Amino acid sequence: MNRLVFVVAACLLAGCEGAKQDMYDQPRYKTYAPSPLFDDGASVRPPVAGTEPRARGAFADSSGGRQGVDLVRRDAEAEAARTNPYPVDMTLLKRGQDRYMIYCMPCHSPAGDGDGLVVRRGFPAPPTYHQDRLRNVPDRHIYDVIKNGYGVMVPYGDRVEPADRWAIVAFIRALQLSQHAEVAALPPDVRAHLGDQP
Repeated sequence: MNRLVFVVAACLLAGCEGAKQDMYDQPRYKTYAPSPLFDDGASVRPPVAGTEPRARGAFADSSGGRQGVDLVRRDAEAEAARTNPYPVDMTLLKRGQDRYMIYCMPCHSPAGDGDGLVVRRGFPAPPTYHQDRLRNVPDRHIYDVIKNGYGVMVPYGDRVEPADRWAIVAFIRALQLSQHAEVAALPPDVRAHLGDQP
């Protein structure tokens, strides 16, 4: 009798595999496919009112993701800015220099003249930052080129977060100033070391 119960139970459980497979092969919509199920005719549903973006950074340390919400908000503000939203101080310039040396220097060189090591090995040379055209572009142009790429330059938007893009912009502006500063604009003690140069 026990064997009969065991055999019947085994047969019934084997039938569950078919139901299990149905869960793997559920009907679904392709991304952005139309759907007659909803009034707006779209299968993609808008987020529920009050939904907050998924936090990054400290998100892994919190169960609700609340610790990273400030970082998401900061990124959104930096992304929306038309000019550098951060005060240009030594902290920002150091961060910009650090990120520049990692992401930009191989092509653009430490001085920003477009003669980096990658270029010396045959890669097309980027334009120098010290030409009038690039000295006169708005900060947002440089930010957008970092984010989206330009010409043969690949986009760095997925690698360099918005705040760091603005730090790189500030550092590039410092590089431009270092190669094109007017002597009259320098502090008197610096001008004294230059001697009689105009």
